[in-house]
Amino acid sequence: MRTVRALVLVAITTTMACGAPAAAPPAPPAPDPALPSRIVTDVTGDGAFAHLSELQRIAEANGGNRALGTPGYDASVEYVATTLRDAGYDVQTPTFSARQFEVRQEQLAVEGEAVPVSALGFSPTTPEGGVTGPLALIAGEGCAPEDAAGVTPGSVALVRRGTCTFADKAAHAARAGAVGLIVINAEDVPLVDGTLGEGATGVVPSGGVSRSAGDALAARAGASVTLTLVTAVTETQSRNVLAQTRTGNPDEVVVAGGHLDSVPEGPGVNDNGSGVAALLETAVRLGGSPPVANAVRFAFWGAEEVGLVGSTAYVNGLPEPERARIALYLNLDMVASPNAGYLVYDGDDSDRVGAGPGPAGSAVVERALVEGLAAAGVTSAGTDFTGRSDYGPFIEHGIPAGGLFTGAEEVKTPEQAQQWGGTAGQPYDPCYHQACDRLDTVDRTALDRNTDAVAAALARFALSTEELTSG
Repeated sequence: MRTVRALVLVAITTTMACGAPAAAPPAPPAPDPALPSRIVTDVTGDGAFAHLSELQRIAEANGGNRALGTPGYDASVEYVATTLRDAGYDVQTPTFSARQFEVRQEQLAVEGEAVPVSALGFSPTTPEGGVTGPLALIAGEGCAPEDAAGVTPGSVALVRRGTCTFADKAAHAARAGAVGLIVINAEDVPLVDGTLGEGATGVVPSGGVSRSAGDALAARAGASVTLTLVTAVTETQSRNVLAQTRTGNPDEVVVAGGHLDSVPEGPGVNDNGSGVAALLETAVRLGGSPPVANAVRFAFWGAEEVGLVGSTAYVNGLPEPERARIALYLNLDMVASPNAGYLVYDGDDSDRVGAGPGPAGSAVVERALVEGLAAAGVTSAGTDFTGRSDYGPFIEHGIPAGGLFTGAEEVKTPEQAQQWGGTAGQPYDPCYHQACDRLDTVDRTALDRNTDAVAAALARFALSTEELTSG
């Protein structure tokens, strides 16, 4: 009987529903050619700074950081997701697995004299008491096996940072019989961003030192060195945040993203609260149903600081037809450095530095961002696709990419200081990966200008991506 009653109810409900025609859903707004200029007017540096302030508040309420696997990161995800839902976006927070690298002890002593050292990411741990041996110099940049010819079994090798990966250097040192590796940074700041990479094999315990500390070590070749690195790797789950407009062609998606996690050492206000804040301000002002031709997807990546894990999991996990629907990727990672530079990723490799050009169309992305900064009154410079941020997996899959960057541990030149202001001879961000990466150190003018530039470029491509293939 209950089944019959249910069927009757359904029949009645259906009849009633059919009695009056259902209202047609509202037509999507027509693409607005004025959107790029309007969005630049709508976004504000103060709006971006308000999001930045909330990210610092979240860190302060959760142990001082927003790192992978922490309550601070989870709270950051909820803040971003809620903000985007309230703005009308279709929001998802997919999970992924990450291996979390933890440093419990890092020490270096030369003839008993302590030298500051930072463990490279995913370095093997040393035995109890560390490894001790004579300091042996690796020739050049240690990128070829023969560079390690001067390394003797049982020694601790010393090599300069260069064009090949840290894992390559560590593998060459290991094959020569070294028990440890010390990498000299190219700049006179601690080498805090280096990693051997998840899954590196055939490597030795590896740490990094500043250029001046490394130069002093190089002058003491043969001295007894003890390197102690106590590390651990644990498995954890994390989340990305993805938000897509409800309008625009879903087969031609413009993606803009930046990483949401900080390092454990601090709140990550510039790195990368600034990129997140600029993206959120742009997303809120754009709205979830904007007058665009192409869909816009905002992405906030987890676990970037341990190896671009969130973005890589996302891009690699997409079926090929879904990847093909991504027209381009815009990356924002550190856009309010205290001693800011105005750097745009060199999509056409016109600077002839480091890596080659990005995938076809990347030069057009670069041009759009250069023009966006120029409209904000800034002449930008190029920066290489080094693979240190979340554009990496997009480029690997042939997706045009570009982005904005105000610099990390690199030192500002006198010419750059004259052009952009700031202090020559000092890092772009003296607080990079440190507890002092806080609101009171960021450059609010740089945040404002970069927010304008990315908003203009995003709106430009949301209206049309034809220039990606036409020039």
